[in-house]
Amino acid sequence: MSRALYYLRFSRNMSLWSMKKDPDLESALSRNRRWIVNNQIKNIILRCPNQVASVKLLQKKFKTLDLQGKALNWLKKYPCCFDVYLENDELYCQLTKRMMFLVEEEESVKDMQEGVYVERLAKLLMLSVNQRLSVLKLNVLRRNFGLPDDYIIRIIPKFPELFRVVNYSGRRSSMEIELLSWNPKLAISAIETSSERQGMVPSYSCSLPSSWVKSWERFHEFNSTPYISPYSDTGGLVEGSKEMDKRTVGLVHEILSLTLWKKISIIKLGHFKREFCLPEKLNGLLLKHPGIFYVSNRYQIYTVLLRNEYKGSELIDKDPLVVVKDKFGELMQEGLHEYNRRHYFQNLEKNRKKGIIPVKPEKRIEKISEMTEQNDQGGDLGGILDPEERKRFYRVLFDDTCP
Repeated sequence: MSRALYYLRFSRNMSLWSMKKDPDLESALSRNRRWIVNNQIKNIILRCPNQVASVKLLQKKFKTLDLQGKALNWLKKYPCCFDVYLENDELYCQLTKRMMFLVEEEESVKDMQEGVYVERLAKLLMLSVNQRLSVLKLNVLRRNFGLPDDYIIRIIPKFPELFRVVNYSGRRSSMEIELLSWNPKLAISAIETSSERQGMVPSYSCSLPSSWVKSWERFHEFNSTPYISPYSDTGGLVEGSKEMDKRTVGLVHEILSLTLWKKISIIKLGHFKREFCLPEKLNGLLLKHPGIFYVSNRYQIYTVLLRNEYKGSELIDKDPLVVVKDKFGELMQEGLHEYNRRHYFQNLEKNRKKGIIPVKPEKRIEKISEMTEQNDQGGDLGGILDPEERKRFYRVLFDDTCP
C-alpha cells in the first residue's frame, strides 16, 4: 500500500471533521510539495562524493520521493537551486553557489542552536509518561522540532548526563531515548512563560472573531478554571475529568509550542498516544477548543495549529531555522518564476513561427503558474489522487513541451 493511500485511509477512519475555515490559517497550513522534494534532493546531493550527483542517480531516487517523470526536467525548473552540467557524455547536478550559501547558513544556525535542540529534546522527554521516547517515532517528527537528522550522534553523546539510548526489550526497533536528569527550570510551559512576562496568572489567549459567541462562552468557561501544567504529575487526576482534559489541552499546546511552525499532523501526534497519555478521541478534544487550536483537513491531511502563534498567515516569532528555510523557499520561487517565463516565451515564439497566436498569453502563463503551485502544495494527498489531476500535475512539472 502506498504511503498516500495509507494516510488517506487512516484519515477517513478518524471520522474527523474540520472547524470553520480561516483563509489565513489555511494558507499557513499549505504543504509546499516543491519545498519538500527540493530539500530531499538537496540532502541527496550533499551526501554524494564531492557533493555532485549524477542525474541518473537522482532519477532512481525519484521513486522514493513518490515522483514520476524525468528528474532532469524537475531540476531545470529550479536554476537558482540546481546547476546541471554535461561531463563525459553524462549529466551531473550540483547545488548552485546561492544554494550552498544557504546550506552553510543552515549548518551555522544548527551549530548555534545546539543548546536549543538539547532543551527541546529534554522538554519532550519530560512531557512523556516514562521520560522515554521511541527513536523510530521521534525520527518521524524530528524535523518538526528542528532536530538535526543526525541528532542521535550529534547531540546525545555530548550530553551523557542528560540522555542515553536504551533498549529494554532487546529488539532493534525498540530503541528509546531516555532522560537521565529532570531539570525544574525546563519544566515551565510556553503558557506560563508568556503569562509571567505579562504579570498575569497562567491562562490561554483567544483570537476568535467576536461573532463566535458560543465559542467565546465555552472558552471563558474553560479558561476560568486554574491552569494545569503539562509537566505536573497526573497522579491525582481522574481519566475523563475536566482537570485531566485541561492538562491534556496544555500538553498538546506545549508540544505544538516546541515545533518550528507551531503545527503538527494529528496522525503523527496520534503515534504518541501512549507516550504522552493522549486520549483516544484526541480529535474531538481539539475541536472542542477552537479558540486555542485550529484544525484543518487541508489536502486530506488533518493538522492542528496554535492560533495564538500566528498573525494572519505568518508566524509571530520565527525560529532562526525557519528564517533560513524561508530563504530557501524564496530562492526556489525565484528560479521557478524565471523558468516559467523563459519557457513560456520560447513556446510563444515557436507558435508564432507556426502561425499560431494564443489568446491573452499573460493570463495563460499566470494560470499555468497558479495551477502548478496549487498542485505542488498538496503533498502526497489532495487533488493529485484524482487520476486526471495527477496526469495534469506531472505534465506541467515534467513535460518540456507544455506551454
